[in-house]
Amino acid sequence: MITRDACAAQDARDPLAPLRRQFDLQDADARRIVYLDGNSLGVLPRAAAERVRTVVEREWGAGLIRSWNEAGWITLSQRIGNKIARLVGAGADELIVADSTSINLFKALSAAVAIAKQRSSERSRIVSERTSFPTDLYIADTVARAHGLELTLANDGDVTRHLDDRVAILLLTHVHYRSGRIHSMREITAAAHQAGALVVWDLSHSAGAMSITLAADAADFAVGCGYKYLNGGPGAPAFVWAHATHIAWMDREAWQSPLPGWLGHADPFGFRPDYQPAPGMLRFLCGTPPILSLAALECGVDTVLAVEGCGGLDALRQKSVALTELFVELVESRCAGHDLVLASPRNPVDRGSHVSFAHPTGGYGMVQALIARGIIGDFRSPDILRFGFAPLYTRFVDVWDAVDQLAQVLETGEWRDDRFNVRSIVT
Repeated sequence: MITRDACAAQDARDPLAPLRRQFDLQDADARRIVYLDGNSLGVLPRAAAERVRTVVEREWGAGLIRSWNEAGWITLSQRIGNKIARLVGAGADELIVADSTSINLFKALSAAVAIAKQRSSERSRIVSERTSFPTDLYIADTVARAHGLELTLANDGDVTRHLDDRVAILLLTHVHYRSGRIHSMREITAAAHQAGALVVWDLSHSAGAMSITLAADAADFAVGCGYKYLNGGPGAPAFVWAHATHIAWMDREAWQSPLPGWLGHADPFGFRPDYQPAPGMLRFLCGTPPILSLAALECGVDTVLAVEGCGGLDALRQKSVALTELFVELVESRCAGHDLVLASPRNPVDRGSHVSFAHPTGGYGMVQALIARGIIGDFRSPDILRFGFAPLYTRFVDVWDAVDQLAQVLETGEWRDDRFNVRSIVT
């Protein structure tokens, strides 16, 4: 039987344990809160508050507009983009931080469609998964309709069966937002290329939690958000990446973003009425960047880059696997008989850094009862209890404590209380 002392001993041996000190968790620890929702919103980095204060008081307050040059505001999107590139296997100047994931997906899909149409006018489909994160499907459908294409939705695990000579683009989430299932980027990208299609990857639930090798896996485009495992804060800017060969194509063809804002112009301060795209990934910029949010995001990205001194992204992934394996084992041994069913892949090789269990009727109430006890996960309709394990700050004792409280919630049946079943807007 696994004990809490055994989990504490595992924490003592954890090479990533010192990285937890990067985060503002003192109040959470004092209140005995276990945070298992970093897959939805990362914890506040200690450096972020002071960094944002410096930007507000010194750079904005004292420097005023001079800070665009003197404090380097104008190049923050590129600077942070190059940092994120180190976490996802991309090269310098191939990734830019801008806008939201949804907006960047619109841009990336539009670029992919332009390339696909130049290669073959016969390609008529964008393919994705039926259960992908809804915004990805909304954007994909919008792009498809705008270009006279059809959006085809495959059932889970069925996507490669749709790869034929009609497919222009395959859009997939690297780690599924509900189940946590990992798609094999290398194998699926190779299959898509064999069929003549391009692949756009959404890294929102994987960037910052595992090793990603975009260039080595020959991916075409990728997007991702900054506020989950990258710890950039609520609503943090997102990122977009393109393979070097596609960047060269965009430069050669003078391809412009479907959202050609002034900052993505080749000469933004020339204020010319005609649009000329900036070189490389700069063309994916649109409006003026949100400097306060970028300052916080850079602090978050730096917390992940700190793994380079503690075993790297491989060590991050190893701890993620160990945490999720422990959680599954404890839930299935201590919470048996309460109709919880594992909704994530059982094999950790196929699972990201969050674990989902399904319950036919009580998932929402169970999550709310846990939150009342200080165990913070989330619920995904219609039946998913979802728990995220951010390796930078989640401890093995946190896993043990979470399952201990879950067992009590189930045994007492307190989740049936009316107060835990009143739906909030955010679940």
